[in-house]
Amino acid sequence: MEINLVSDTVTKPTLEMLQHMFNAKVGDDVYKQDPTVQKLQEKVADLFGMEDALFFPSGTMANQTAIKLHTQPGEQLIADKWAHVYNYEGGGVSFNSGVSCQLLDGNRGMITAEQVAGAINDPEFYHSPLTSLVCVENTTNKGGGACYELEDLAKIRTVCKANNLKFHLDGARIWNALVAKNQSPKHFGQLFDTISVCLSKGLGAPIGSLLISDKETIHRALRVRKILGGGMRQVGYLAAAGIYALDNHIDRLKDDHRRAKELGLALSQLPWVAKVEPIETNILIFEVHASVDATIVIEKLKQRGIFISSMGNGKLRMVTHLDYKEVMHNYVLETLQRKQ
Repeated sequence: MEINLVSDTVTKPTLEMLQHMFNAKVGDDVYKQDPTVQKLQEKVADLFGMEDALFFPSGTMANQTAIKLHTQPGEQLIADKWAHVYNYEGGGVSFNSGVSCQLLDGNRGMITAEQVAGAINDPEFYHSPLTSLVCVENTTNKGGGACYELEDLAKIRTVCKANNLKFHLDGARIWNALVAKNQSPKHFGQLFDTISVCLSKGLGAPIGSLLISDKETIHRALRVRKILGGGMRQVGYLAAAGIYALDNHIDRLKDDHRRAKELGLALSQLPWVAKVEPIETNILIFEVHASVDATIVIEKLKQRGIFISSMGNGKLRMVTHLDYKEVMHNYVLETLQRKQ
């Protein structure tokens, strides 16, 4: 038995999802003639109470499109130092948009309104880049799946409005946050100018993200997506997977969260574990003692069919997901206990 806890991106479509994909009605989406992708876009826009949405092959492309829409070359965006748009999108902020990043030292990947206000460059001081955009990530990847409170996001929104800044949400794992915090997606739609959401992580679809905004912004996003090479043809087969995931895989995320917390509790009782980060959703980050070689821990677990990832500096990560079943979970718990 192979148990992959490296990421929630490793999931494969369920049989039911595959059947839904097989039966999808499709057309040429470059010509806006694919009925299933149109249905998905309308469904997601409605979920967040926003006007329109656009399907993308990846969350990175959706984020990069949003940044391109909200900035001009030479300007600057504000984000946490652990932000995905800065660390894991290949330098696209600078390559695609010619924009620099003002990075903040947040708490587990989350920043505050006060930090944002203090990082905005004086728009009259032309020696510094013009601040034009704030990007936040919810849940935070490197922050161990931490979730923002709506009140804190609303405070950042107020700062953005007062300073004529756009506000973008990298919501790759927003579904996890919604379940963990019992929040409504429409509340997020009221706060942000653009939101990217991912279907291929917790929801288990094979491919796909969407960018959500007002109709005028999504109309402009269509051109940027084309420039980046994101126009696809019979994409309805993928959109069908997303529709199925939205209808069937959101509520079950609480099982992923429960299992992550149970793993964290087991790890916290092991003598070779120095620290377990707080666990809110499906990402678990823990740190081994300085005397312990993290690569050996990874290798020993691998020998038992359990795959996890390293974050460097003695930090290791496990991510629970749709394909991590209860029988696997029990096996991992038993294996960790045996390592004492």
